Amino acid sequence: MLKARIITALFLVAGFLAVLFLLPSRPAGIIFALVAALAAWEWAGLMQAASRGRIAYGLLTFGLCLLFWTRPEDGFPLLWGLGALFWLGFAPLWLKRQWSTACATLGLVLILPAWAALAALHERSPLLLLAVMALVWVADIAAYFSGRAFGRHKLAPSISPGKTWEGVAGAMAGVLVYGFAVAPTLPAVQNLDRLVLVGCLLLLTALSIVGDLFESLAKRQAGVKDSSQLLPGHGGILDRIDSQLSTLPLVALGIHLWLS
Repeated sequence: MLKARIITALFLVAGFLAVLFLLPSRPAGIIFALVAALAAWEWAGLMQAASRGRIAYGLLTFGLCLLFWTRPEDGFPLLWGLGALFWLGFAPLWLKRQWSTACATLGLVLILPAWAALAALHERSPLLLLAVMALVWVADIAAYFSGRAFGRHKLAPSISPGKTWEGVAGAMAGVLVYGFAVAPTLPAVQNLDRLVLVGCLLLLTALSIVGDLFESLAKRQAGVKDSSQLLPGHGGILDRIDSQLSTLPLVALGIHLWLS
């Protein structure tokens, strides 16, 4: 399993960096749309859909990506606003009440805004997109090690027993260090007031944890450990992008409003 994880990780990193820095915005956006379609196929699996239903749902998601791309100046902000509204306004209550996630519309609300954010941020600056996604990776790594070292108080034991409040604190500390190191190199955010930057970093860290918990809730309700076996040793695509789903739309919307 360790060998499979390493090989898969190397292919994922190489492929992602190639798409990020070698492809123009249009081909990269199509690749991102294909990833979104596969994530939708996995979501349909969590809904216990049959094979044909899963394929149809993936194709629907891919088609909607292409449809919104015909008018990105109008459609993308609409999607980002929808994503931000869900993650900020509904997702925390959803987790608290543990409502059923077996909903086709919900899958589109999760996946389409994140795809639109990927496409738009890549077009604006591949380095900016990488920095935003790396923020989530830093949060995950810092939470893991701080939780292992100091974890005592469970965050959401009925959803994800391994997560602790100490891990949350470690994630926030790690992201703050990362954010202050990276922000000065990114033109889109380098002029942000420091207090505003701290607030944004803490909010994105919290949202990354909410996204992780939300996918964990969906898997727990479906009775599965991984969203699929598409990525040997790593589970499925949703397992790898759960926190990106919740953070990317808000970042894209914030930068759109900040720079417009």
